[in-house]
Amino acid sequence: MEEQETNESILAFTTEAEDAGKRLDAYLAENIEGWSRSRLQKLVADGDVLVNEKESKPSYKLRAGDAIEVELTEVAAVEFAPEDIPLNIVYEDEYLAVINKKSGMVVHPGAGVSSGTLANAIAHHFKFEIEDSKTQTRVGIVHRLDKDTSGLIVVAKSEEIHEALSEQFREREVFKSYIALVHGEPDENAGEINAALAREKHNRTRMAVRAHGRKALSLWKVKRRFEKFTLLAVEIKTGRTHQIRVHLASINHPIVGDETYNAGRDKSVHNLTVRKAIQDLGRFFLHAEKLSFTHPVSEEKLHFTAPLPDELTEFLELL
Repeated sequence: MEEQETNESILAFTTEAEDAGKRLDAYLAENIEGWSRSRLQKLVADGDVLVNEKESKPSYKLRAGDAIEVELTEVAAVEFAPEDIPLNIVYEDEYLAVINKKSGMVVHPGAGVSSGTLANAIAHHFKFEIEDSKTQTRVGIVHRLDKDTSGLIVVAKSEEIHEALSEQFREREVFKSYIALVHGEPDENAGEINAALAREKHNRTRMAVRAHGRKALSLWKVKRRFEKFTLLAVEIKTGRTHQIRVHLASINHPIVGDETYNAGRDKSVHNLTVRKAIQDLGRFFLHAEKLSFTHPVSEEKLHFTAPLPDELTEFLELL
């Protein structure tokens, strides 16, 4: 087994001769620490594991040289230190918490980031299952937000609640809606983007629309139109890495401030005041505004809304 790449959410492997004939799920269980075989099987079933750039089955028999890419859509336990970092806690009970994450905060340690993350903060603020007497804490981060995306994220306080919430995400029972400011003015007032996503072949930090990638569906509608810009509400039916950013860029309406995917559109803005404001923003204009799910214990339907951060509201006022 040769592991080619590791970062916060992606693992990539190339199988060797001795791996030939092994079941895919068994191989993953052997090589991904902290993950049960059943949870890995669910990743495969959800299309979060690609073999030679195609979705597969847990029972697939490996061949030497198979390229396997795994997106860890749930976060396993890792070692890190709890840190006293302020959090904006929207809701909390004995089972879970909903947090309004600020832009600039990485969700989970990884890819060279070991401190200052949301996981470090919640390990300090909440009580979780402690697996040993040192620093290894199972923190129940159920889904992710990009570093520069602000907004709502749910955290489970036990393994049982984590699994129950994860199941809701897998079954597309969680409502997630974002606010995005994009370049350009769409002809229509609403639409959908149904386009599979995968890592770019020559730049593994970027995602792209690719026919053999993971299925991804985004629904968008216009909230407000400006000259040269449009404010959108975007509901995602799947939770792929960089999904909204890549989907909107694919229809020629990239997110303002997203230097990774907007192909220099920020720097081509004719209004110098607006161009300078985009530069000063220091983030892209994407905010997880609404989140709804069923409480795993009370079975009550919970609905949360996080207002736009001040810097995004001020930018809209400038427009």
